Amino acid sequence: MQFKSCGRVAVLGGGSWATAIAKIVMHHEEKITWYMRRDDRIEDFKRMHHNPAYLTGLHFDTDRINFSSDINEVVKNNDTLIFVIPSPYIKSHLKKLKANMREKMVVTAIKGIVPEESLTVSRYFQRQYNIPEEQVACIGGPSHAEEVALDRLCYLTVGCRDIENANIVADLFANKYVKTSVSRDIEGIEYSSVLKNVYAIAAGICHGLKQGDNFQAVLVANAVQEMKRFLSAVQPDDDRHVSDSAYLGDLLVTMYSNFSRNRVFGTMIGQGYSVKTAQLEMEMIAEGYYGTNCMKIINKRYHVNMPILDAVYNILYEKISPTVEIKILSDSFR
Repeated sequence: MQFKSCGRVAVLGGGSWATAIAKIVMHHEEKITWYMRRDDRIEDFKRMHHNPAYLTGLHFDTDRINFSSDINEVVKNNDTLIFVIPSPYIKSHLKKLKANMREKMVVTAIKGIVPEESLTVSRYFQRQYNIPEEQVACIGGPSHAEEVALDRLCYLTVGCRDIENANIVADLFANKYVKTSVSRDIEGIEYSSVLKNVYAIAAGICHGLKQGDNFQAVLVANAVQEMKRFLSAVQPDDDRHVSDSAYLGDLLVTMYSNFSRNRVFGTMIGQGYSVKTAQLEMEMIAEGYYGTNCMKIINKRYHVNMPILDAVYNILYEKISPTVEIKILSDSFR
């Protein structure tokens, strides 16, 4: 099926990035459907005209939003489905989904791996719901939700095997503060968006250990090389340039920005917090924690040399001292 327009658009998810995505698409769409799991959140949103839990300073014209907690109704009645549900929860959210998605355009703005399946989100949708690969797209690139809320310039790349469909989705997202580009490298963009979260945790750990800017620069340089090795092994692509914003740009902003929850999570670990305590105190999902384990499992198939991934895994899952593990890692750098 070849899409000529996005048709009726739905956003599925209730977090900060979902809220930012809704703001972006409402620049072009007169009305959207917005799926949220909790009816009490929906009622609060309607009453206050903003998301009661995330980006609370961002106000919406709720008359232009059809809220629903019925995922089957949302999928059935819309043509383009933008999924913005944190990857650790995607399977549980979709358990009730019975509506056919084969004729839909599915866009994943989820920067994570589906746990237990160890699949990218796009691949999971294709296999689980029998959606043709040309009808699945992903969104990547440096784009903190907090900056979207402030109308600060950001750059998004739409990955899709069908470039015409990618352009249609890109037009939906483009506006005065969102610049868009397209790519066929959907899996490369998705894997890089998972790895950058892992590397942001590493950057945070080093920050918590009071490592200086010199070491952080070397960490970033090695992270770029590690990402390139992995992407080349998993999905060779002569047209891919890791220096593009969908890869390097997203990596840099996630490793350096104070808006990065993965960096904040890593900083707490470096300061001596346990994983559980850091997660409880943050009250937000650091997807890199789950992504680290998933990428470790995936790399067992490819055997790529990934010392930064291994170090973060050892700290988070093997409970090895961050001081010891980062010392070992630093000795491997050039």
